[in-house]
Amino acid sequence: MSRDKVVGVGLLVVSVVIILAYIYLVFFTPYKILVLQITDALAVILVFGILAWVGYALATTPPPKPIEEIEKEIETELKKLEEETKQEQQK
Repeated sequence: MSRDKVVGVGLLVVSVVIILAYIYLVFFTPYKILVLQITDALAVILVFGILAWVGYALATTPPPKPIEEIEKEIETELKKLEEETKQEQQK
């Protein structure tokens, strides 16, 4: 597994655990100031939901091609163009 995928899965798991733990602490403990509970819960869900989304995107996005591979493709295309140009000049 690539490093990006490991980091992405880690961010996703940590975010979900923190969201669940925070909801438990806010709603199932004797702190019953409803407005603060809802505000805090929404703030944490928003922040860690975004972090989970970033982790998911990192985990599911394929890594980019190595630069060496891109350079080889460019060289191949340039050689093809040069050959086509030579053939057109010979005509």
